[in-house]
Amino acid sequence: MEAETSGKETKEDLWGYGSGVAAAIIAGFGDVVLAEYTQPFNENDVTYFRPLYERAVLALDRFPTNITADAAFDAWYVYDAAARHGGMAAVPLNGHGHTDTTRDIDAVPICRKGLPMIPTIQFNHTNGYRAQRFYCPLLFPQATGEPCDHPQFLKGVGCRKDPNWEAGGRMRVTLDRQSALSKDIYRQRTSCERINSQAQALGIERPKVRNRHSVAHLNTLIYIIINVRALRRAKSTEEGIR
Repeated sequence: MEAETSGKETKEDLWGYGSGVAAAIIAGFGDVVLAEYTQPFNENDVTYFRPLYERAVLALDRFPTNITADAAFDAWYVYDAAARHGGMAAVPLNGHGHTDTTRDIDAVPICRKGLPMIPTIQFNHTNGYRAQRFYCPLLFPQATGEPCDHPQFLKGVGCRKDPNWEAGGRMRVTLDRQSALSKDIYRQRTSCERINSQAQALGIERPKVRNRHSVAHLNTLIYIIINVRALRRAKSTEEGIR
């Protein structure tokens, strides 16, 4: 960290490592850390997901049913981790400036004319997921004779869509984010915020060590302290009840 003073403004340049956590609210204990992972500061938030998820599975000795995270984690494989185990990933949509294609309740794309598009082949997409190809319903499986002013239709080929057809890809676009269940799961995201607040109080933002392994070990120690405190609170509550 380096401080720069320019006139009345003071700026800080930050570099180093970031820390991600998977947390849960456990009755009698409160917020606890299930998994943690440290990596260079310049990595995107979503890159924390897979290592945190794998470590959380080991800690729980089972797959988590539901998952929640902020919009930075709006990736199909985040939803897939929940969808494949009968759960829900309550994550806000992040279109990154792009408008998603309108879908029906089964994730089938809806064309400009308001008609469900026609599925044909499935294939392995270069982005690492199984895709389903859809074609214009006015031209496939055969031309209906109905006109459309879309440029692709005027070229004689019609629209084509290749959406992600993994369970998580379909959940991402069909999830009812206004449902009571989705909102309830999403509210539990504050568990991570409270863990982060405790970690900040223990000095995680300004470690006195510099290399990656030392920072990672120090972060692990901080999260262990947080869990030990949760255990101590639970034991104190249990003793008070007796």
